[in-house]
Amino acid sequence: MKTSENSGYRKRTQKDYSLSFKLQLIQEIEQGVLTKSEAKTKYGIQGDSTVRKWLQKYGNFDWENQAPITMSKTPEQRILELEAKVKLLEKQKARAEHLAERADKKAIIFDMLVDLAEKEYQIDIRKNYTPDLSTSSKKSTEKQ
Repeated sequence: MKTSENSGYRKRTQKDYSLSFKLQLIQEIEQGVLTKSEAKTKYGIQGDSTVRKWLQKYGNFDWENQAPITMSKTPEQRILELEAKVKLLEKQKARAEHLAERADKKAIIFDMLVDLAEKEYQIDIRKNYTPDLSTSSKKSTEKQ
């Protein structure tokens, strides 16, 4: 292990940390003696999330039932947020209208091409569906 005389800590690997060390460090943080970053610097912990993981695993705070903290917004902030949302929705609406118009034009062009192909090659490309019921369904409705 390396010892630095300037900073007063020694570099460690993950296997160097005993359970008692972890519990002591968690206790210091929870009592407010050290912050997470101060503990990391003081004890030479290299990983950025190591102390946070120890707090989740061994600490007293209930991480699983933590409710998200939401800051209340001022009316001005809320208005600005809603105005931005309206602008976004207007852009999305314009884009949807443009795509719908384009799809309609494509359908018209496709119909024209099918008509042209039917005329040119003298074949029926479209299937002719009759609105009449098929014979099997007529029989079933007559029986009822």
